[in-house]
Formats: sequence, C-alpha cells, structure tokens
Amino acid sequence: MSPVFPMLTVLTMFYYICLRRRARTATRGEMMNSHRTIESNSRASPLNTEVVQYAKEVVDFSSHYGSENSMSYTMWNLAGVPNVFPSSGDFTQTAVFRTYGTWWDQCPSASLPFKRTPPNFQSQDYVELTFEQQVYPTAVHVLETYHPGAVIRILACSANPYSPIPPAEVRWEILWSERPTKVNASQARQFKPCIKQINFPTNLIRLEINSSLLDYYTELDAVVLHGTKDKPVLSLKTSLIDMNDLEDEDYEEKDGCGMDSLNKKFSSTALREGPNNGYFDKLPYELIQLILNHLTLPDLCRLAQTCKLLNQHCCDPLQYIHLNLQPYWAKLNDTSLEFLQARCTLVQWLNLSWTGNRGFISVAGFSRFLKVCGSELVRLELSCSHFLNETCLEIISEMCPNLQDLNLSSCDKLPPQAFNHIAKLCSLKRLVLYRTKVEQTALLSILNFCSELQHLSLGSCVMIEDYDVIASMIGAKCKKLRTLDLWRCKDITEKGIAELASGCPLLEELDLGWCPTLQSSTGCFARLARQLPNLQKLFLTANRSVCDTDIEELACNCTRLRQLDILGTRMISLTAPHGLVWCPEMPCVSTVRNEGWVTSPRK
Repeated sequence: MSPVFPMLTVLTMFYYICLRRRARTATRGEMMNSHRTIESNSRASPLNTEVVQYAKEVVDFSSHYGSENSMSYTMWNLAGVPNVFPSSGDFTQTAVFRTYGTWWDQCPSASLPFKRTPPNFQSQDYVELTFEQQVYPTAVHVLETYHPGAVIRILACSANPYSPIPPAEVRWEILWSERPTKVNASQARQFKPCIKQINFPTNLIRLEINSSLLDYYTELDAVVLHGTKDKPVLSLKTSLIDMNDLEDEDYEEKDGCGMDSLNKKFSSTALREGPNNGYFDKLPYELIQLILNHLTLPDLCRLAQTCKLLNQHCCDPLQYIHLNLQPYWAKLNDTSLEFLQARCTLVQWLNLSWTGNRGFISVAGFSRFLKVCGSELVRLELSCSHFLNETCLEIISEMCPNLQDLNLSSCDKLPPQAFNHIAKLCSLKRLVLYRTKVEQTALLSILNFCSELQHLSLGSCVMIEDYDVIASMIGAKCKKLRTLDLWRCKDITEKGIAELASGCPLLEELDLGWCPTLQSSTGCFARLARQLPNLQKLFLTANRSVCDTDIEELACNCTRLRQLDILGTRMISLTAPHGLVWCPEMPCVSTVRNEGWVTSPRK
C-alpha cells in the first residue's frame, strides 16, 4: 500500500495546481472583459463614464505668431471648441507658433547650441492648457488644420490650477512622445496618439512642439481631453511593458530618476572601494575629461557613483562649463540647484529655460545658486522662466559681471520695473526681450549703458510707447549692432528707420514684420537697401506697400541677402527684373494670410 500514497500525493498536487491556474486565468479574463466593457460602453459603469472636454484656458506658452493685443494666430485660440476644423487651410482663428523649418537656425541672430543636450529632447516650443474637470486621461486629440506633424510630446500635470490649496507635490508625466517626423500632407487631421495611462487625475495638459521638418507654419485649432473620473482598471495588455516605451527618458522614470532621485544622483557619495581603477589609471587626466564630455548630465551623475576616480572626474567643474538644464525642466528644483553648486563654480553657459515654474525653483534658491556660480557666467538662458521677479534680475546684475548673453524671451510675468537692473550689465552683446513687459524708460537706459550690444530682440514688446525714440537711441548708441528684431512694433515710422539705418551700418538681420506704419512711398525700404549692404535677412512681413522698386533696390545693393520675407504684398509682379532667385525650399504660397506670394531665402 505504501507506493500508492506518493502517487496520490502527486496527483493531488497536480490537481491543485490546475485549479489555481484556472482560477488565475479566470481572474485575468474577468479583468480584461471588465476593461473592454468600460471601453466599449461608457454607460456600463456610472463611475467610469468617459468625460470629453475641450480646453478651458491657455495658461502658458513659449511663442506665437500673433499679436499680444489680438486673437489672430495666437495660442489663446486653442481654448474652447474648434473654430475651423474639419476645414483645412490658413485661418486667423487658429494657434500658430512663431517659427517653422530650419532657416531660423541659419540666421545671424541664431545662438550656438548647448552641448550635452540629450538626443531625445527636441522640443522647441510648448503650450499648456487647462480643462474644467480632473480626469484620468484615456485619449488626447489635437485638431490640426494646416501643416500637421509638429506635436512631439504630450504631458500631464498632477497639479490642479483651479485648486485654492497649493499641492504638496507637483508631478509631470509623459503621456506620449515621438521624435520629429515628416508629414507629407498639409491638410487638416485629428491627431490621436496612443497615450499611456497614469496613476493620477489631471486637468493640465502640455503640448511640446518641433517645427523643424515643416514646410510652413503649423496651425492648431483645439485640443480634446478624454478621461474617466475614477482610476481605470488596468488590463493585462496595458500592464505589460511596451517596447515603444523603452526610451532614455522612460528609463529615467522607471529607474527612479524623478526629481527626488535626480537629486540623489547629484548628491550621492556612496562610492565603490577598490584597489585600482584598471586602465583608467593609465590614461591622462585630460583624456578622461574629454571622454566624459560626451555624456549627458544624468549619465554623468550615474558614473560619479562608480568609483572615486570617476567621481573626481564627474564632479570636476570643468565638466560643467556649458550646462543645459532645460531638458530637465520637469524635475529641476531648489534642491537640484543646491547639489549642483559645488560643480558649477566655473560655469560660463547656463540654460534654465522653461524651468522653475509652479514653485519648483524659488527666488531664494535661484539667488543662492547665482551667488556661488554667477561670477564666470557669460551666457544665461531664462526663456519662459516664470519664477523670475525683480529680485532675480537684481541678483543677475550683481553676481554676473561678465554676462554677455541674456535671454528673457516670454518672461511675461516680470514686472516692468525689473528691467531697469539690466542696464548694469554693460558687457551685454545679446539681449532677447521678446514678449516681455519692458517699458520705454527702462529700455532707453539699457541702450544707453549697454553700448556693446550686437543682437537685440524687441519683438511683441507692447509696453513700449514710441519705437521711433527707441530706434533713434539704437542708432546713436549701438554702433556694433548686427541683428535687430522689431516684430509687430506697430508705431515705428520712416523717421525711426532712417536714424536706425544711418547709425547701425553693420546690420545683417532686420525684422520689421507686421509694422503697418511703414510705407514704401516714403522711400524707407529703398533707403534701408542702400544704407545696409550687409543685410542677410530682411523681414517685411504683411507690409502691403512693398513694391517692385523696393525689390530692385534690395537686389542691387544687398548682395549678401539670403532670407527675404515679403509675405502679404500685392504690389510685386513676378515678371519684373528684380534680380532675386526663387528658392525651391519656400515656393509660392497662396493662402488667406499672405494674399499673394513670398520669396525666401535667396541662394
């Protein structure tokens, strides 16, 4: 009888395993069927009814084509129901960003790129939208009406902008991302990327844009957020790892490289002890530094935890002479800056664009960092950094005596009086004040004391009262000026242009787009052509008075001209002997906006 009992035991265990496996399979099947029920019939469960909503408000953006005092081609058109979709074409009721293509990077005013920028960060612009209700997103649809394909990342934020109680923690999660791809069609489409599920509800969505592959401006009409009020049940399919998610940035999240973890990497001192460092002991110090110079910032922080030798190299301030923190805008905070202080004592180029918003960086944290790391700064990028206030600009003027390049683009929350401190930076060569509230008095003071300026951007600065006065001061004080952006400066006249042209003969780039007070009949454009022979880029966008005579003057006198924008004119004849050559990269475009033809750039 004894041999029977082991056999019965084995059969019993086998039967038990089969029952458990069947039970698990049934559970998974029930879960999947339940999830399918929610997806196929939103009324099956009242708690998980899908909410579909359009954006309630546009709360932040990096740039737009339109005017600050208008609704045409502005980001504010993204709020509410669609104005144009499903129609295709160029419509003023859409949202349009300031640039497209690669030719903006070829202008004389273009800045050199930062080293160590991660290859998966290619965002050039962004827009943030709020929605009425917080939901767990199931889909985000972007209605694109003209030249689609610019959206490359969609993110969700855990903070509720309408909550009276500040959140204890603010998290950003990537719902979808993709490298820039070429979309051949220019027609309208409803862009419906497959987003991943997140574990918090949101009513704040961010679109990030890259327009480098577009043949013309992209136009967006509306954004639709689909979601459920309750956290959806994850199906077996969604619980598995998607190979498309295995990108560098996703690895950072899964490895715990959120804000807290990134800070730990900055401050980590747990190093492996060992008798030697292998072949690294035989390499010259400079060669190791050169090798490490190719690593991104997170990789440099990871490598610093391997051994004492590499920790010494990774913490060497020479590795942080050019520091680009913009790709980490969603993770950077005061603690991050504090940990970086010891490594950044020699930093010369610093990019903090897009960082610090919603309380991530405080005025005190920024001030402490600059007091330690500002003495050698030559270039400081602060585009869309809304934590800045007057104290911050005062600290910059005191702690950065060698600063030559300052970018405050779209820092539209800075108070007008804050800009007075910029006048103390007498070594400035490049100043970007696009979409800021700088006033005339402060700007005149800056121009008076910063006579070394070579690049100046004043596009869409609506607080300036008299641009003729500004142009006159530029002509009198900024003799070295090479590029000037006066985009949408509505009251400049031929008088200001005359003083500008006579005082700044080195100008290579001039943007007078959407300056309606300039009239060709006064001879202002012909005078520009004769007095500025070094011009490489000239924008006369939407000036209806540009005529054949102006084009002939440009062809005869501006032999270095590469980019000419006369979009919107009806006074140019295609058969006139202009001497300009049509560029195949930017052919004739007939749209509502340009009402005619455009030529740019010249080869």
